[in-house]
Amino acid sequence: MVLNYIWVGFFLVAMLVALIQCIVFGDFTVFERIVNSTFEMSEMAVMKIALPLGGVMILWLGLMNIGEKAGAINFLSRIIGPFFSKLFPEIPKNHPVNGQLLMNFSANMLGLDNAATPLGLKAMNGLQELNPQKDTASNAQIMFLALNTSGLTLIPIAIMAQRSILGAENPTDIFVPLLISTYVSTITAIIYVSIRQKLNLWNKTVIGWLGSITLVIGLIVYCFSQLDRETMITVSKLVSNSLLFSIIIAFIGGALYKKVNVYDAFIEGAKSGFETAVKVMPYLIGMLVGIGVFRASGAMDYLIEGFRLFFSLFPINTDFVDALPVALMKPLSGSGAKAMMVESMITNGADSFVGRLSCIFQGAADTTFYIIALYFGSVGIKKTRYAVTAGLVADLGGVVAAIFVAYLFFG
Repeated sequence: MVLNYIWVGFFLVAMLVALIQCIVFGDFTVFERIVNSTFEMSEMAVMKIALPLGGVMILWLGLMNIGEKAGAINFLSRIIGPFFSKLFPEIPKNHPVNGQLLMNFSANMLGLDNAATPLGLKAMNGLQELNPQKDTASNAQIMFLALNTSGLTLIPIAIMAQRSILGAENPTDIFVPLLISTYVSTITAIIYVSIRQKLNLWNKTVIGWLGSITLVIGLIVYCFSQLDRETMITVSKLVSNSLLFSIIIAFIGGALYKKVNVYDAFIEGAKSGFETAVKVMPYLIGMLVGIGVFRASGAMDYLIEGFRLFFSLFPINTDFVDALPVALMKPLSGSGAKAMMVESMITNGADSFVGRLSCIFQGAADTTFYIIALYFGSVGIKKTRYAVTAGLVADLGGVVAAIFVAYLFFG
């Protein structure tokens, strides 16, 4: 129901803004831009997202099936089970979906988007099997979506590379602020959903795990802050890709040890990959077209100017407003936010406050509406309950943290 209101809202607001543009300002090309955006976003949803996703899904669902038959998923479930049992009390102890969740979160944290998405869809299917109301999001699915939309990434390789391309003196200087911001976004997601679901976070298991994760992130921040740009990028790529390939080899090795027909297991798991990609196409097209129409009408520009006017009423430094387009676009479109981040660095300079804050915004959260449309669409969830709110609250936590740390480090 929430997605219905949001989707319809995109079109209604776009129509209103288009009429203002046409009647008041004489911009008679606005409707042409809107219509063109519907075709462009439809093509993007299918050709650049769904079909490439199909290939990746075929690969990773096949590999995941090998891992399950090798016992790797059950092994991971036993390790992470005590912690996940507090955040996901609906999931039975040592259930294989715990391992699937861990695999998805690990791929996200390492910035391995191509692996994270199919692993996440696999986990969502596992959660759907435990869901008693198939058309309504369960508590576990909402927690899973909120953690995904918080966008916790340990090593933002793509952002640092883009800063280097645009001439930043020290492209890695946003590493620590970005990591702090995305971590705050994740903690915000956990706290918000836990309050809504009445989960008790004040227990030894949760405190111990969150404390350990915080310590690991702190060590990563310290170690990487001692490296220069080239070394950091080289080490991060080496660690990420080596770990990913090691997992694949471990799956195959474990399956051989258990005398599993590895190739047949791969084919068995891979068969559902393309079916999943086709199933999510309508959801992706619908959401991306709505976002495209909203943006092409000029509504996003008016929204930004409204924020600028609002914050100018207060005796505060409003430098951050020029970077807000990235923060506002990120929940709607990852590619749109990236384009705005690049434009901010080109216009203001890669080492300017606005340029750096734009990069932090880009990495502080994830594409909330895309993720919800993709993951819930893959299992036929129609009633999302408060999943959208949880994702946006997590995004807000990351945005507020990004502004504070940007002023702290670069203000």
